[in-house]
Amino acid sequence: MPKPIEPQALDPVTLAVLKGRLEQIADEMDATLYRSAFNPIIAEAHDACHGLYDAETGDTLIQGKSGLPVFVGAMSFAVRVAARAASERGGMVEGDKWLFNDPYEGGTHANDFKLVRPFFRNGKLFCYLASAAHWHDVGGAVPGNYNPAAHECWQEAVQIPPVRIVREGELDQDVLAILRANTRLPDSLWGDLNGQLAALELGVKRLHGLLDEYGDQKVLQAMQELRKRALVLMRAHISNLPDGVYQFEDVLDNDGIKNDFLTIALDMKIAGDRMTLDFSRSSPQCAGPVNISRATAVAACYVALKHVFPDVPANAGVLDAVDFVMPDRLVITAERPRPVGGYTETILRMIDVIFSAVALADPERAVAHAYGTINALSIAGHRTDPVRKGQRWVMFSFFGGGHGGHSDGDGLSHGNAPISTATIPPLEILEAAYPVCFTQWSLRPNSAGQGKHRGGLGAVYEIELLEESAEVFIFGERGRAAPKGIAGGSDALPNVFSYLNNGEWSCPPMASKMLGIQLKKGERVRLETPGGGGWGPLGERDNASRANDEAMGYVTQAHVYTAKVNP
Repeated sequence: MPKPIEPQALDPVTLAVLKGRLEQIADEMDATLYRSAFNPIIAEAHDACHGLYDAETGDTLIQGKSGLPVFVGAMSFAVRVAARAASERGGMVEGDKWLFNDPYEGGTHANDFKLVRPFFRNGKLFCYLASAAHWHDVGGAVPGNYNPAAHECWQEAVQIPPVRIVREGELDQDVLAILRANTRLPDSLWGDLNGQLAALELGVKRLHGLLDEYGDQKVLQAMQELRKRALVLMRAHISNLPDGVYQFEDVLDNDGIKNDFLTIALDMKIAGDRMTLDFSRSSPQCAGPVNISRATAVAACYVALKHVFPDVPANAGVLDAVDFVMPDRLVITAERPRPVGGYTETILRMIDVIFSAVALADPERAVAHAYGTINALSIAGHRTDPVRKGQRWVMFSFFGGGHGGHSDGDGLSHGNAPISTATIPPLEILEAAYPVCFTQWSLRPNSAGQGKHRGGLGAVYEIELLEESAEVFIFGERGRAAPKGIAGGSDALPNVFSYLNNGEWSCPPMASKMLGIQLKKGERVRLETPGGGGWGPLGERDNASRANDEAMGYVTQAHVYTAKVNP
């Protein structure tokens, strides 16, 4: 019997072209959603992603450059969930689109709706296209769904298992009616959903065009080769780290229910070209909403490793050289119905401990801690003007801070969280959409950790209510445990949230989390976000950089010499 003919190896130019063309498909899907979404968190902040996923395993094949990196690791779990649900109900069908927000298997939290569309070629499943996006409001006890006091998932948002939102090309109006009935903002929900559906259809069109041009086999071969190259690069990078076990731990302020620290602990083992990330010493799952699922925890590790090794292609090959030890029912492997709405805070701490463990192995490669919280802020109320009287409004947004210093220079000031490529919504957009006024939006002096390379500065945001009344909800972190410096750099300042009631400023009893703050017209809330940690000893910082920091008002001498230094 003759041996099967092996496909001819792709030349480097063709591989590079196909890589760019495949990424362009995902990028166009991202852009389509950003242009059409109703929700500023998608349209302006780009809290969404699209990609192509393996037909058999659901593993990530291609990820767009503008989508959220944390979705990359999580979306492969989501695709597998949709495929399993379809297999129990007759299998994947051309023209179907599956929708769900299950955070326990598909990852992240209930605001992030995943849509999965099978892509067929000549009657055979070729791959999956998938979309994830943060919907503005999906029910629950708190507008915007960041409920710091939730102790069950049903108090956070409506729970939607995998369902066909589109059947053989036809939108299921019954499913849509259920979705619209479980949100405070049905028009926003429909606009965001429609944008995701349109993005998937564009992806189908573009992928068919690419396959027509290059052939199915060549494109599939390119996808497989890109994964292999990611694995080769990861193995090479890991091999350059000294063998050993590197331990680091950090804490979360509290779970929103009980004011006790929660530990995220890592034992990172390097053995040749393999890495083991062991989180066994982390705290058990907790009552409040800082738990995350295993899928989300793996996604967080993916993001951290991409920061440490940025040249590795964004696909499943990143994790092929990594082993995970994550026992059940930890705060990072929580099970239903433990709440998971504040997942962003926990994955940021996971990223921090991975950065610090890598720094113990190779300080030149690692970065100091970033500000470590998205400071999810919701302000909600009803309109009182004659035209819109009684209309519900919900402002939800996240806010920036400083990134950590690194071996090549100072950290970024007023950046977004390391889990994303999103942008902070401009104040002009927020003021135009909601009855609020930003009375301050500025860098926060002295907020950065000092060192040979300074951390980036955090920010000060002060928001005044222009409506007659509203309710405020804050879900943040780093109010009790500041971002850490590494390699001799100092810690940054912690997070500070405060609000003005009846002429007096107050802070939440749990520092970073609170619900039900009542505001009257003219009253304010203020966020003073952390900076990033410093990198390297302060004594090695050059005089020109010191002088510029003082001249620009970034630091004062009094602060520099009282900062806490880390080894």
